Amino acid sequence: MRFAIELKLPLTLEAVVTFITDHVEHLGPNGLRQGLPEQVDRELVKLGIKKRVGPLALSTVEHRVAVMSEAHLAQHMESPCRVPVVQRLLSRTRRAYVKRGVRPNKVDAITLQPLKQMLETCDDSLLGIRDRALLLFAWSSGGRRRSEVVAATVENTKRRGESYVFILDHSKTNQEGRVDGSSYKPIVGAAAEALTHWLHSAGITQGTLFRQVRRYGILGGPLSTEAVRRIVIERAKRAGLDGRFAAHSLRAGFVTEAGIQGIPMAEIMAMTGHSSVASVVGYHRAGSSLTSAAARLFDDAEMRNEPTS
Repeated sequence: MRFAIELKLPLTLEAVVTFITDHVEHLGPNGLRQGLPEQVDRELVKLGIKKRVGPLALSTVEHRVAVMSEAHLAQHMESPCRVPVVQRLLSRTRRAYVKRGVRPNKVDAITLQPLKQMLETCDDSLLGIRDRALLLFAWSSGGRRRSEVVAATVENTKRRGESYVFILDHSKTNQEGRVDGSSYKPIVGAAAEALTHWLHSAGITQGTLFRQVRRYGILGGPLSTEAVRRIVIERAKRAGLDGRFAAHSLRAGFVTEAGIQGIPMAEIMAMTGHSSVASVVGYHRAGSSLTSAAARLFDDAEMRNEPTS
């Protein structure tokens, strides 16, 4: 509608930039307004694509850009959403919102205990077996992104005794499909057991690991990235967890829990595949803050100064 043509993958850089500038708020001479023409905005609402006229929340815009990116990655296409121009645009938009007192709402991290509560909601049905395997696969192998979870196959997830090695040959930070030492992500222990149970129960011997489970336990096609998001949200809801959750909560939770357990940053990044320390350090610090020796300076000093009997 905006471009008068049907948009298909791969999207152009112009389409991504226009989507962002159309739907966020800009501060102009007449106050805040969006870039989307009013007539187009009203038509989108009329068609049910938008709930109401006006700009989208920044978190919604960022989420939709992330969905666009994952759609490209799932098709092994280079994502125009990850080029420096788009990342700078989003960064400057976030700063502009912060200056106006609008701060982004981050999803809550699913650390070890919340994860266990979610796993307890997974029964012995084929659906429960799948969800348990998916949650443990995504969390334990380094907090895999949705696009990486749906890209997992029997062929790129190699059995090694009772364990597996997931070969991550395509990701947000590896769009060229190269395989090196950092591409191998171990799946061991409970995660490996759950994956084996799922594969045997579903009779999967080739192709995509995680698939739809239809009525009466009939196996369907591959899961979409949106389906992974819904699974995380639904299991968190069933577990009675309070907070705002999404698929990224597994990735954030893995890093946060690693911080709690004192895992070195280099080991965490080797698992997650993060290329920037800045992306990891916030979650790591949040996790390690309560176990920090610096936080106990007063108590430790008091203990050292206590008189001995």
